[in-house]
Amino acid sequence: MTQLPPAKQGMPCQRLKQILQTLADPTPEQVVAEIDRCLSGGLGLPPRVFFETTEQASVAISITDPDAIILYANAAFERVTGYRADEVIGKNESLLSYKTTPRGYYERMWTDIKAGKSWTGRLVNRRKDGSRYLAELTISPVLSESGAIQYFLGIHRDITEVRHLHAQVASQKALIETVLDLAPMAVALLDDADKVVLDNHEYKKLASLFPGGEPARHVLRALFGEDGSHFKLPGEGFSEREFVIERGGSPMRWFSCSGVWFDRRETSAEAFLDSHRRRYLVLVMDDITPHKRRQEEQRLATLRAMLAEGEMVQSLREAISGAIYQLQGPVNLIEAALKMAQRRGSSGDSSALIGVLREALESGQSALDRLTQSMPSEAQESAAPVNLNEIVRDVLSVSTGPLLSAGVSVEWKPAPVLPAIPGRATALRTMLKQLVDNAIQAMVAHRSLDRELRIITSSSDDGVMIQVEDTGPGVPEGLRTKIFEPFFTTHRPMSRNAGMGLALAQEVVARHGGSLRIDPHYERGCRFEVFFPRGSREVE
Repeated sequence: MTQLPPAKQGMPCQRLKQILQTLADPTPEQVVAEIDRCLSGGLGLPPRVFFETTEQASVAISITDPDAIILYANAAFERVTGYRADEVIGKNESLLSYKTTPRGYYERMWTDIKAGKSWTGRLVNRRKDGSRYLAELTISPVLSESGAIQYFLGIHRDITEVRHLHAQVASQKALIETVLDLAPMAVALLDDADKVVLDNHEYKKLASLFPGGEPARHVLRALFGEDGSHFKLPGEGFSEREFVIERGGSPMRWFSCSGVWFDRRETSAEAFLDSHRRRYLVLVMDDITPHKRRQEEQRLATLRAMLAEGEMVQSLREAISGAIYQLQGPVNLIEAALKMAQRRGSSGDSSALIGVLREALESGQSALDRLTQSMPSEAQESAAPVNLNEIVRDVLSVSTGPLLSAGVSVEWKPAPVLPAIPGRATALRTMLKQLVDNAIQAMVAHRSLDRELRIITSSSDDGVMIQVEDTGPGVPEGLRTKIFEPFFTTHRPMSRNAGMGLALAQEVVARHGGSLRIDPHYERGCRFEVFFPRGSREVE
């Protein structure tokens, strides 16, 4: 087969088809003359424009007869395959095949193109030097006016490097996802709309801790709060912010949270000429529960020792206060008798009586002064923001022994998010422990068969509240005020309780600007309500 002259090579397929249909067994010279006539006759383009366009195309172009015998190949064909045009003209296009493509693949291709349809696909081809490359091939039949296939136009390009880059990107993506999924901490990627667009297995496990919501949103809301529809996140990112998940009846979980921002340029068609970038946040949540539990155990041991010491001091204060209270009455009577005797005169008998009374009064007052001086001082503590959920957790932890000994079941319902109040943590723990101890004593003394302690924390626009409920006998209406009086107790006379617990609890609450009351409508036992208004200040 002789290579067609340049003019014939340069014709587009449709025009070439029309020309060849008009000639019976045309010679190359006839084809060239006919092309020149057509180009100059109606298109208004230079005769060689189609040839130059095809020759200068960056993709490999070839034209074959219906049996895939190559009739034409452009310059890019040589760059892609390594074959010059004169080396492939007259040979079958299959010389490019690497013979690794399944036979059925070729059969489907030939079925389509013989049916007059265009076909596009990928084939592994072989260059002249024997090296392989991946070709993206499009084959279009050139039909006669009767619909018969006269030629095939083939366009293909080397996409080996493109496929390699795609495979490399996919591999890197798979590698990153694998590393993320194997990471021992929870990782989530949030876009600028605070929506999670990527996460790992550890993050998905947290979904059970936040039913009905996205874990990342709960964490960011608790750590930073919301401003409208967005979180008030620091622009420079954040590091090792601790977050605790506490649900009544379930073990607590602690996480150390860090966040890093990065910008990514948009890849959509609309953003091709725009330098717009989207901001993303990488949120990392490291489970530090084992470490925090060890710390918590050490802290609770210290707390138990501190509360035990505080209870001992409080017992001494109660005992001394009781002694002062009991001694103050006789001293007051002696003082009254002395004043009465002094008003009656200073006869011999009266003078002796006055001297005895004065000596007794001085002794009594001296004893009162010594008792007052021996009163242990209260521990001084600085005020700081306090989370009442932590106070409840501490008190329940140190009260585990008494609760178990008394057979009391505990139900704790903490508020998911509780604003802090200014106060003294030790005083608030002592206050709450007095309420818990009072509930235990009431249920034990009443010999309640169903012994339940329920503690509920909640918040509102006005403030925060702790409710302490028990299934004891309750408090009669006539005693709901008296039980807060010093030394008043409903326990038997031989009880170790001196009757100062609820009085001290009320004093602590009052010093924090709050209120302590008994709910008169609660019927299952007794319910104490401790309320602290927002912005309350501790009274010095």
